[in-house]
Amino acid sequence: MPTSSFCVFGLEPFPHVVEGDDVVAAILASASGTTQLRDGDILVLASKIVSLEEGRRVRLDGVVPSREARELAERTGKDPRLLQLVIEESRSYRLAKPAGPVLAFHRLGYELTSAGVDRDTQETAVLLPVDPDASAERIRVAIRERANIRTAVIIADSDGRGDRRGAIVLAVGAAGIGPLRVTFHEGKRQEETLVDLLAGAAGVVLGQRGRGVPVVVLRGVEFEEGNSGMRSLLHHSG
Repeated sequence: MPTSSFCVFGLEPFPHVVEGDDVVAAILASASGTTQLRDGDILVLASKIVSLEEGRRVRLDGVVPSREARELAERTGKDPRLLQLVIEESRSYRLAKPAGPVLAFHRLGYELTSAGVDRDTQETAVLLPVDPDASAERIRVAIRERANIRTAVIIADSDGRGDRRGAIVLAVGAAGIGPLRVTFHEGKRQEETLVDLLAGAAGVVLGQRGRGVPVVVLRGVEFEEGNSGMRSLLHHSG
């Protein structure tokens, strides 16, 4: 299903999200006027707002660093409490270079910088949703039930790479969209991780640099519906 062009726009202003808030209500309230949602839209949500809604913020003063975390802190210069959370969220990890960053094999099966653990404030950190695919499906279903709009939902997270500086954006959860796109050219079959391509496109707009735009809409993308989620793509799912 080829796509020749599409548009990307953020839902703004978007309210600050805290535990117990209704992210779907915020999405529908922010999607008004020219940004009103339509059937076939793809919503890309920053994982942080989903994590905050679901109570995945952790106070660092309640985290006791292990010896392993303290030793890792000496090598990387990072807060040992934050590193303890990285260790707990990971099956394994390695350092991209002697002083980091920490590249972790997350318990869900993702390879993520710092296991997706983000420092929120000096005394708090935010973990990934427990089940990002389930979170995406919950949000997709709620939008359909409340607004009668058929959308796909991708939950995205920023990530670093071991071979270069800077961050990219990739999908950690998906619902309502087949995560793979299969193309054929001159007899060659190619699988593309469509949800990562779309997360990257949304990342140009997503508020990772203080803009406060945690929800982005992609309109005009051709895709196949599906609910196999990101977990179906992983070599070692949790």
